[in-house]
Amino acid sequence: MRNIYYLMRPIIIISLLALLADGCVQREIIQSEFAAQKVLMSISSVVGENDVLSAMTQIDVATLNGHHTARAAMILKKPSYLRLEIFPPIGPPDFFLTASPDEMRILIPSRGEAYLGRPTSDNLARFLPWQFNIEDVVMIFTGSYPSLKERNISYRSYPDGDALRIEIRAPSGNSQIILAGKDSRLQKFVQNDEYGKEMYHVEYEDYRPQSPVAGKITINMADGVTSICAKYSDIRIEKVTDMSIFELPVPTGVKSIILN
Repeated sequence: MRNIYYLMRPIIIISLLALLADGCVQREIIQSEFAAQKVLMSISSVVGENDVLSAMTQIDVATLNGHHTARAAMILKKPSYLRLEIFPPIGPPDFFLTASPDEMRILIPSRGEAYLGRPTSDNLARFLPWQFNIEDVVMIFTGSYPSLKERNISYRSYPDGDALRIEIRAPSGNSQIILAGKDSRLQKFVQNDEYGKEMYHVEYEDYRPQSPVAGKITINMADGVTSICAKYSDIRIEKVTDMSIFELPVPTGVKSIILN
């Protein structure tokens, strides 16, 4: 029996070491996921579900057709409430957009036209160079990021220079990368498709001492040309229960056009 023990001893030691190593790996994975989710919760709570963010905004859009700049008033509430008023160079707003989870309305007074339809990315893209649905727009411009709508999401985090890099992956292959800096402030968000190819990335810059939201948010599409940059001033985050700001009545004499 003693000879058998000595013969088996190396195997026993190796097995114990393997179990210890496996335990350390599992502990590191759990700690990595915990650290990632803690930071992500901090990012998502900057503007809460009961908060409304409003700001005057300079919007700069670059497309294959050129560069355009506009001044706008923007009001947002999670998950998918949006009011956008775009001003011409002189005079009052001539483009109004409101959206809720069920409906989107657009009013263009100079044309005497109002458009009513569902808040889909296709309907939004008919008027604005944004290939996003309303919920994604609201999440990005409130200083957060669109979450993956799948189960069994995995998280991994590790230092990346002065930032924490968080990698999020869904069973479908869709993945996201988040860089969070000091005080869990979001610096960059990358959205990849199921093949690992970047669809777009967002940069969050110009954090001011009294504001938890980035003063400059830039969406860069994967084509390397298209971008949408929002520069905020007069940012306000308030508790609002009156949701009528996200309603847009059609004035008398304005033609209503139904969107598919």
